[in-house]
Amino acid sequence: MSPFPKSTVLGYPRIGPRRELKRALESYWDGRSTRAELDRVGAAIRERTWRRLAELGLEGLPSNTFSLYDQVLDTAMLLGAVPERYRAAEDPYFAMARGTQGLAPLRMTKWFDTNYHYIVPEIGPDTVFKLDAGKPLGEVREARALGFETRPVVVGPVTFLLLASALERLDDVLSCYEELLGALAAEGIAWVQLDEPALAQDRTPEELAAVRAAYERLGAVGSRPGLFVASYFGDLGEALPVLARTPVEAIGVDLVRGGVPVTDLTGKTVVAGVVSGRDVWRTSAERALAALAGVRASRVTVSTSCSLLHVPYDVAAETELDPALRARLAFAEQKVAEVVALAAAERRETVFEGPSVPLAGPVAAEGRGPYAVRAAAQAEHLRLPALPITTIGSFPQTGELRAARAAVAAGTLAREEYERRVEAEIEHVIRVQERLGLDVLVHGEPERNDMVQYFAEHLDGFAVTRNGWVQSYGSRCTRPPILHGDVGRPEPITVRWAAYAQSLTDKPVKGMLTGPVTIVAWSFRRDDLPLRDVVFQVAEAIREEVRDLEAAGVSIIQVDEPALRELLPLRRAAQDDYLEWAVAAYRRATSGASDRTQIHTHLCYSDAGEILAAIDGLDADVTTIESARSGARILGAVETFGRGLGPGVYDIHSPRVPGPEEVEELLRRALRALPVERIWVNPDCGLKTRTYEQVEAALANVVTATRKLRAELQA
Repeated sequence: MSPFPKSTVLGYPRIGPRRELKRALESYWDGRSTRAELDRVGAAIRERTWRRLAELGLEGLPSNTFSLYDQVLDTAMLLGAVPERYRAAEDPYFAMARGTQGLAPLRMTKWFDTNYHYIVPEIGPDTVFKLDAGKPLGEVREARALGFETRPVVVGPVTFLLLASALERLDDVLSCYEELLGALAAEGIAWVQLDEPALAQDRTPEELAAVRAAYERLGAVGSRPGLFVASYFGDLGEALPVLARTPVEAIGVDLVRGGVPVTDLTGKTVVAGVVSGRDVWRTSAERALAALAGVRASRVTVSTSCSLLHVPYDVAAETELDPALRARLAFAEQKVAEVVALAAAERRETVFEGPSVPLAGPVAAEGRGPYAVRAAAQAEHLRLPALPITTIGSFPQTGELRAARAAVAAGTLAREEYERRVEAEIEHVIRVQERLGLDVLVHGEPERNDMVQYFAEHLDGFAVTRNGWVQSYGSRCTRPPILHGDVGRPEPITVRWAAYAQSLTDKPVKGMLTGPVTIVAWSFRRDDLPLRDVVFQVAEAIREEVRDLEAAGVSIIQVDEPALRELLPLRRAAQDDYLEWAVAAYRRATSGASDRTQIHTHLCYSDAGEILAAIDGLDADVTTIESARSGARILGAVETFGRGLGPGVYDIHSPRVPGPEEVEELLRRALRALPVERIWVNPDCGLKTRTYEQVEAALANVVTATRKLRAELQA
C-alpha cells in the first residue's frame, strides 16, 4: 500500500470562484439550458480545482467532493437509496432535492453545527440498496485524464445511516461499500476517504459497536484501497480507540476544534487537521506545529480540520478590504498554502493572536412582564383573528432590485433613486398581502441583500466581502461577514423602512431583525474573545434597534434566531452552558420592548425540536418554525410549549405550490397539538428565493385553507 501523501485537504469549495455552479443550476432548472451544459460547467469547476491544488503544491488531491446539490444526496444515489415515488421523475436527483409540482422534496436540515444544509436520506425496512459507482469512478478517470491521481471522498456508512436514523440497515449498506472498495481497487485507486463526522458527537455503546463492526468488515475486504476515515467538527472521544483497533490505515482528527489525541496511534497514519476549515483567520504556525509534534503515530499528514467547503475561495479577490484586516485572513487558497508550508515544516510568524479579554457577563432580561400579561395586552391592542396569517419576512427579490443595488455600489445609480425604487417595492409587497388577505404584514425586505450581511454593513466591528461566497445548499450561497472588532450601532438600521411600510396600511407590519446568535453564527467571527461575549455585544446593538422600532410605532417586532440550534455544541456536556447564555442574550436583545409590543422569533431547518425548552425560554410571544418540509415532525414535541407557535404550512425551498387541501391538513394537525388561540399560520421560511407567481399562488391557498378552518371553528 502506497504511503498517504504528506499534505492534503478534506474537501474544497465547489460553487466556482464566481458562483458559476449557481448560475448553471438555476439556468438548468428554469429550462434555459440543457443537462449537458450544466455538466460542462461542473467539469470545468473540477478541472480548475485539481489544477489549482496541484499548483499550490498539495500532494493528496481529493475527488468526488464536487456535487450538483449535496454530498449526502450524492451518497443516497451512490447506494441506490431512492424512494420509489421519485424513481419515475424526469430527474430523480433534483426531484428529491427540490421536489416537483406533484411531489414534495425530501427533508432538509443543517450539517452538524454548520450553516450548510443537507438532504436527509429516507431509508426504511424495504429500501433496496444497489451500488452505482459511476460518479466517484467518473471523477477519478476525469482527473487521471488531466494528469492527476486523486482520492475519492464518500460519506461513511455509519454517519450516512445515523443521519437517516436507520443504523439497523448497516449490514445491507456495507455490502455496497464492499463492492465500492473492490471497484476502486480495480481502478487502481490507492486511498479512499470515508467521512464520519457523526463520530465527533456523543455515541452510545451500540453505535460504537457499529463503528467497530463496519470498519472491521471493510478492512477485511481482500482487494481494496487504503482506508482513510475522516472525522471533524470536534474530538473523536471514545470513537478514536474503537477506530484504532480496526484495520483502517489512516484516521483524520480535527486538532482545531478537538485536542491532540492521547491514544497511541502507532501503526496508523494520522491526518492531522491543524488548519481550520471553518474560519477565515490565518493559522498560527507555532500552535499548529506544536499540535503536530504531540501526535503519536507512525506517520503524520498535515491537513485542514474539515472540508474547505465552508470558506470562500481566495482572499486576493477582496481588494476593497482594509489591508491590515486582509493580512490577517486566509480563504481556501491561502489555507491550502498553509497546509503545504506546514507539511514542509516551515515555521511562520503567528499572525492573528491576542489575549482573551472577557466582557461583562450576561445581563438579566428587564422590562417585560409574564407571558400571560403580555398576551392579554397584545390581544387588546392588535385584535387579530383566530389563526392569524403572516409570512416570515422576505418577499421575492427581483432581478431589477439586485441590479439597482449593484448599480448603487458601482456608483452608476444615485442613492435617492435607489431608495425610491425600494419604497415602490415595499408598497407593492404591502398591496399584495392586503389583496391576498394576510393579517400581519411584512415590508418584504427589498433593501436587504442578506439577513446577516445587511446588519453587518450597518454595525461597527464588521467587514463585508465582494466575492466571499460560501454554499449554503444547492444553488443558495451566502457571503458571511467578517466580525473582527468590537460591535456598535452608530444609527438605526431598519426603522425607516419599517415605519414607511406601516404608514401604508392599517394592518400591523412586523419590524424585522436578525438575532444576536444568528448574526454571530453566520459570520466569520473573531477568535480573540469568548463566543458568548461576542454574542452579547451584538445583543446590545439589537436591543437599541428594538427600542427605536417600538418608538416609531411598530407593534410587532420579529427577532429571528434560526442559528440557535446550529451553534449547539456537538457534545452534550457543553450544551447546557451554551443554551443558558444564548437564551440570555436573546432576552437581553428583546428586553427593551413593552408588554404591548409583540415579539416574534423564527427558526428553520435545524431539528429545533431537540431544543424546544430553550426556544420556549427565549420568551418570545410567537415562534414561527419550519414544519411543512419535515412533515410536521415538530408537532410531536410541542404539547408543553407555552406561547404562540406557527408551524410552517408551506415549504419555500421547493418551487412547488401546495394546494389548499395540503395546507388544511397541516393546520388540522397543528390544531390537534395546540390550542387554537396559540396557533399562527405561516410559511416555513422567508420567500426571497421564490418568484412572485409561486408566492402569490401558494399564499392564496394558505388563506383559503385558513378561512375554511376559521369558519368551522366559529360554527
